[in-house]
Amino acid sequence: MGIPQHLEENELIALLKKREQDAFTYLYRNYSATLYGVILSIIINRDTADDVLQEVFVKIWNNIDKYDASKGRLYTWMVNLTRNAAIDKLRSKGEILQQKILNTDFSVDTSGSRTTEVPTDNIGVRKIVHALKPEQRTVIELAYYSGLTMEEIAVQLEIPTGTVKTRLRAAILKLRNSFNL
Repeated sequence: MGIPQHLEENELIALLKKREQDAFTYLYRNYSATLYGVILSIIINRDTADDVLQEVFVKIWNNIDKYDASKGRLYTWMVNLTRNAAIDKLRSKGEILQQKILNTDFSVDTSGSRTTEVPTDNIGVRKIVHALKPEQRTVIELAYYSGLTMEEIAVQLEIPTGTVKTRLRAAILKLRNSFNL
């Protein structure tokens, strides 16, 4: 069977539910990069992210019959599956430790060969952030450098969202005082 270059969402869903292999190839070709980006926003390690992407597409294939168009678009359903799979992977203790090690590697490396430093660090932002209490520094780094939401931080650190909010608020106040804002 030949799949056209462009399929409407309802056509794609119907073909996937019929277990058409070409439809799955179309789905992967058109959505894998976006879903991989979602995973990388949560998981730093590319090997782990690759594994999660593969798991996500297997989940999509195995659970396409559970997709309900009345609850949202296929894209939204896939993004939610992807985020949940990445967060589940991150929740495992080994992955959290690996993430912390990678974050430490990036923040320590100043050789210029591999850095996530933002241009604002020229004014010493990282140094000021590192002066915060460890629990405040962690939430700031996860929120601003890793782009996680308060809920995602709570899940990753296994603490209540209210605690994340309190730590984040206290850290921001200290940062403001450091910059005399």
